[in-house]
Amino acid sequence: MTAMEFTSTRDSAKTAGFAAALLQGLAPDGGLYVPRAWPELGPESFGDAGDLPGIAARLLTPFVAGDPLAASLSAITSEVFTFPAPLAPLGTDGRLSVLELFHGPTAAFKDFGARFLAACLSRLRGPGQRPLTMLVATSGDTGGAVAAAFHGRPGIEVAVLFPKGLVSPTQERQLTCWGGNVQSFAVRGTFDDCQRLVKQAFLDPELREQTELSSANSINLGRLLPQAVYYAATSLAIWRQSGEKASFIIPSGNLGNSAACTWARKVGLPIGEIVLAHNANRTVPDYLDSGEWRPRPSVATLASAMDVGNPSNMERLRAMFPELHDLRTAVSAFAVEDKDIRTRIRAGFEQFGQVWCPHTATAAEAYERLSAARHWSPGRREGRWVLAATAHPAKFREIVEPLIGRPVAVPETLAKLFARPTACTEIEADLTALRAALGRRTSSWKS
Repeated sequence: MTAMEFTSTRDSAKTAGFAAALLQGLAPDGGLYVPRAWPELGPESFGDAGDLPGIAARLLTPFVAGDPLAASLSAITSEVFTFPAPLAPLGTDGRLSVLELFHGPTAAFKDFGARFLAACLSRLRGPGQRPLTMLVATSGDTGGAVAAAFHGRPGIEVAVLFPKGLVSPTQERQLTCWGGNVQSFAVRGTFDDCQRLVKQAFLDPELREQTELSSANSINLGRLLPQAVYYAATSLAIWRQSGEKASFIIPSGNLGNSAACTWARKVGLPIGEIVLAHNANRTVPDYLDSGEWRPRPSVATLASAMDVGNPSNMERLRAMFPELHDLRTAVSAFAVEDKDIRTRIRAGFEQFGQVWCPHTATAAEAYERLSAARHWSPGRREGRWVLAATAHPAKFREIVEPLIGRPVAVPETLAKLFARPTACTEIEADLTALRAALGRRTSSWKS
């Protein structure tokens, strides 16, 4: 099998293999890595593979071809995909389902990508190497998933940046309860400030000299590719059962989860429509409407993990669909306000007995709007539709419980975290503060 190369979205001459792309996180020119060529993997390519580890190994094999990690891929997928991503039907006609992506250790979809990245990078670290520092910006769920995936792994340190006061109490506990090789930084700013700091850090010669950096955000190829696995598995299950393509509505913030779905469709999985459900941070819906790309400061919403005003993975989507017309054909987008998120949380419980987090409710609201949207034909909502449920509602109990009038059960994995002590360091939203904080951390590692 021909070795796979990945190129920067900004300069196709900047290339890397799979392992190198994971270690670098970001391309040297600040671009994001994308495949130079796309494999072809239609439904027939998967044979009778039905479980997540088997589908993951088949889907990811061409992307890891010729790489030092290729021989370990089957072991990695068996180590990572140990919890389910079940489909829960809504109603009785089988046309609408919820894809539950919150059964992992931190009850969020990001467990899939974070665990895959950790399993890969731990196999690339040898004795005697200086620690690899995973630098991650989080609007809520990413940091907790990354911390859990990397906690206790030798040779790897984690620095989590989150916007002070702008994540839910449960999310903040998940970000700050680890200790050991994980340190959390509460940034006096927004998620976009955190994301900006991570990108600046990768381009800062002083920091790169001081410590070996990699990223655990969805800008990292190793976070995004494994997220394509559950879209592949779900679309294959629906195709095998009904002969129809699955269409997905995806709660969207930094667009890593959405980009993963477009990649799964690109290689040949039976996926129809892809709808991006945004909250009041409407940069992407406005771009698709107007054709003008206008990033803006993020605003705080109930669906805090999606509070992103300048989503990084739009760069990957625009690299795949450089013409606006093609991008508009490939994806659609809706912006949902907090009042509609509240309404949909109530409605989901009353209609279906479902308890949804604010992000999943955003997707459910987008589904309700499909028929009324001016760019949707009347019959376009027909077919097999899947809402991506990206987080367990227990992570947002203070929002959900008053709306449904009952307590939300806390998964055992989350309950364990409440017993751990927490600690974090506050820093200003500038590179000098981050450099100093990482420098202190590096000094403590060396001593």
